[in-house]
Amino acid sequence: MVSRFVSIITLASVFFLFSLGVGAQAETWKITSLDWQPYSGSDMANKGSSVEKLKEILKSEGIELVVEFYPWLRAQKLAKTKDFIGYYPAWPEEVTTGFIASPPVDYSSLGALTYKGSTATWIDVENAFAKYKIGVVKTYVYPKSIEDAMKKYPKHVDLTPDEESLAKKLVLKRFEIALTDPKVMGYYTDKLKITGVVPIKTIEKKELVIALRNDAENVKRIELIKAILGKHLHH
Repeated sequence: MVSRFVSIITLASVFFLFSLGVGAQAETWKITSLDWQPYSGSDMANKGSSVEKLKEILKSEGIELVVEFYPWLRAQKLAKTKDFIGYYPAWPEEVTTGFIASPPVDYSSLGALTYKGSTATWIDVENAFAKYKIGVVKTYVYPKSIEDAMKKYPKHVDLTPDEESLAKKLVLKRFEIALTDPKVMGYYTDKLKITGVVPIKTIEKKELVIALRNDAENVKRIELIKAILGKHLHH
């Protein structure tokens, strides 16, 4: 009787897991991503530290994650289609209309960096943009205080197309301060064999979330990923 009862419970558990979309070979999820090394990168063996972390979390729940890499704006556009559940990694500010942010999967940071020998300092956003020319990546959505300062001091803003250009222009002293994740800057200075980039200040820690397509077809996956990440965050 006990054995039969245990078998019934086990069977019920299996059906419960499959009803959530979890279990052996339960399903495959596809997301879009971008080359934002070291967090995500098509040329990296593990596809980036943050992508690898998300893959491992989902794998532990029986879900296979397939990642397709595109330029950032194209990645966001393609993620609106039914082929994908969303795009990752994104700062909360980069979760656009039609998407909803997952709980954080990982963390990055936003920092102010300069070149060796510079006297630039970072007291606050207003002071920095009033005093210095600042390099930013044009595809980023920065925190509101920085976006507002960029609009207020447009002549002090240098919009660069990507992080590699940002690194090159900083060491050429085209601007006094660059705003990006210090680890991303470190990746490109190593890649380009650039020296002389120094941090000024870590402005804030940034959550890395999945921007989940917010529609009826994706609603079960949204609830499931919230539950999965909630469980892993508390471990």
